[in-house]
Amino acid sequence: MRLTDARIPPILPDFSGERVGGSPLCPRDPLEEDLAMEIISCDLEKPYAITSDQSAQFRRDGHILLRGVASAEEIEMYRPLITGLVDELAGSRSLQVKVDDTNPLFIQATNVWLKSETIREFIFARRFARIAAELMAVRGVRLYHDQALIKEPGGYATPWHKDHYYWPLATHHTVKMWLALTDIQVDMGAMRFATGTHRSGMFPEIPISYDSQELFDRIVHDHKIPVVSYSMKAGDASFHSGDLLHAALANTSMQRREVIAIIYYDDGARVMKPNHEHRRIDMEEYLPGLTTGDLAASALNPLLYESDH
Repeated sequence: MRLTDARIPPILPDFSGERVGGSPLCPRDPLEEDLAMEIISCDLEKPYAITSDQSAQFRRDGHILLRGVASAEEIEMYRPLITGLVDELAGSRSLQVKVDDTNPLFIQATNVWLKSETIREFIFARRFARIAAELMAVRGVRLYHDQALIKEPGGYATPWHKDHYYWPLATHHTVKMWLALTDIQVDMGAMRFATGTHRSGMFPEIPISYDSQELFDRIVHDHKIPVVSYSMKAGDASFHSGDLLHAALANTSMQRREVIAIIYYDDGARVMKPNHEHRRIDMEEYLPGLTTGDLAASALNPLLYESDH
């Protein structure tokens, strides 16, 4: 079985500086943007306090829910831009993600930041990147890619899988932020996290499929691994390790689930030798121009946060 999806072809950006995010990307000319929008954009620089207990919890469990990572005003501004772009793209080609070319799981558009300067401000937010760095206890993080994820009513459950299986990154310091653009109840396709499985060697490296669902579900059940799901308000975000086993429930509600996900990894990580086709494809798409052993720092992987300490 295989996972099929549609992705946005990358357009390599030309960064004037290595470190991006936060106020450098805020509107500079108040004649172009009203003052309220400028303030909201610049607020993305504002830190979100992470406690030592939260960082320890993330490293222990492999996942954590943080409330109010984005404000109501920020969601009001950026949500329609992100979902509007996805709807526009979906009108011209299929963005459906399926398992084995059959049941639709969700709609996905990747690297949406390449399509909009304003969306780029949100994806490159220093606040989000800093949270990722502090949870992983690393000095700096780079962008791997973003994912706009929409699960329509009736969308099927997403099988158990580990994200790092697809990422050719030679580091275990990887994390995905999964930020709710709308309120998400469990019946809308909430995530399921198998707590502590980022530290377990009992799960073989296999792609997402209904076979992996059956195998991993049996392991989770037999070993009595705790499984957690979160109800979320718009602006809440979960963070999970790329090595954590996770899944998503079916959307049995009448509302669509809207999420923006951003993947971060430790600055200084190198490109792994792809050991299967999925990683080879990801390397070509999200680490363009790089090869095994290179620093994972292509034009698509800007440094989004670096601690001053």
